[in-house]
Amino acid sequence: MTTDISVPSAGAPDAPGSPAARRRRSGGNSLGRYILVRFLLMIPTVLILVTLVFFLIRLTGDPITAALGGRLPADQLADRIHEAGYDRPVLVQYFEYLGQILTFNFGNTITDNQPVTDVLINYGGATLELVCYALVIAFLIGIPFGMIAAAKRDRWQDATLRVSAILFYATPVFFSGLVAKLIFSVWLGWLPVSGRADVRTEVALNRSGGTGIYLIDAIASGNPAYIQDVLLHAILPAITLGLLTAGIFLRLVRTNVIGTFNMPYIDAARSRGVGEGRLVRKHAYRPALIPIITVIGLQIALMLGGAVLTETTFEWNGLGFQLAGYLGSRDFVAVQGIVAMIAVIVAVTNFLVDIIAAFIDPRVRY
Repeated sequence: MTTDISVPSAGAPDAPGSPAARRRRSGGNSLGRYILVRFLLMIPTVLILVTLVFFLIRLTGDPITAALGGRLPADQLADRIHEAGYDRPVLVQYFEYLGQILTFNFGNTITDNQPVTDVLINYGGATLELVCYALVIAFLIGIPFGMIAAAKRDRWQDATLRVSAILFYATPVFFSGLVAKLIFSVWLGWLPVSGRADVRTEVALNRSGGTGIYLIDAIASGNPAYIQDVLLHAILPAITLGLLTAGIFLRLVRTNVIGTFNMPYIDAARSRGVGEGRLVRKHAYRPALIPIITVIGLQIALMLGGAVLTETTFEWNGLGFQLAGYLGSRDFVAVQGIVAMIAVIVAVTNFLVDIIAAFIDPRVRY
């Protein structure tokens, strides 16, 4: 008895139930499914972060007593606690707070009695501007120096850059900020000591009612002096915060460029006489950028945490500066709202970065 085993030709389509056919059918929907899954995962992430912040703050007691205890008579303090609803069960307060967040109502601050939403709107632009500056610095330092470290692997240049990357990441932000102020502002007098702009520039930009992002508002004003003033004030805070992430980018680029050197197409280019410098610039650096994109979301969280210290060090009046002030006055309603918003920003940023990475590298979707 003979068994007829037919071998499909190279151009024949795969069988309907074959793994290749299933992969091809699902390929068109893989991106949409990936986006949906990442979006659904974002919801519990935000919920967990908000829940942790709520209950950790409640460990200190009710916010009214924390902020005003000892400064009001006992009967007035009790009235304020009852009026705010902090004498109810914690779980009731928690679910009510979740309902308020869904309508973007984060309550009112205790110390200055303004809506937390107004604080987020008025000072969020300053923090966003600082983080964007810092990301630019991180890219300008981390990517090119990471490529140099890979091209000079195991030489003194590589060792120097790797040590520098560790120092960038390990040095506390407030310490590097104070050293930078001492050198470039106090001793040399090259750059402003603190603030986002001179008083005259701030008054002019705020009077025009712009976006709250001073560089955009200065450009819109058409006054070169305002633009120069804003950029000069941004240099030291941006470098201080940017170096924190630059070290991570440098090591990531170096590691991935070295890994790319072992790929077959790099060996083929090298056999054709392509120099090592050109290999790095033209062939190896693009694949090395994909890990950078995937970790940007995590670095946003790191930068927002570092922004609290950076803004406090340079008196950069953003959310971090306000958060430090509210922590000092024990205004935990404001602290809770700001931290909750930061959690939402981090989750949304990670979601967007994941989508961008999925577009650039389809392997991320599986």
